[in-house]
Amino acid sequence: MAIIKQYHKDTDTTYVYESESYWDPELKQARSKRTCIGKIDPVTGEMIPTGKRGRKKSTTDETSGNDEYAKLLSRYEDVKKENLALNEKVFSLEKELSDATKQIQKYRTTVKKIEDLVSKISL
Repeated sequence: MAIIKQYHKDTDTTYVYESESYWDPELKQARSKRTCIGKIDPVTGEMIPTGKRGRKKSTTDETSGNDEYAKLLSRYEDVKKENLALNEKVFSLEKELSDATKQIQKYRTTVKKIEDLVSKISL
């Protein structure tokens, strides 16, 4: 028995099959019988059972789901804090850039005045 993953582009889903090979005496060829056992969650990459296997929920599954939720919530809060810190840094860098641009503009004005004075003296 083998586990096979197959992507279906029409539904944008990857399904997981259990494949069992057997010999077909009439055709004198090896054949395989596939049974769908689940699909891959695109976000987590984990297999979600389908059919009869996916219907039963035990109490351990529910508690592990709560643990997963708590982990995801914690990760979300961490990413949110990182995002705020990065936004503050971006704001600070934008202010520095604005100040530097103003300073460059002042220097350009001064250089232009000096060039005008030099051109008047050379004439």
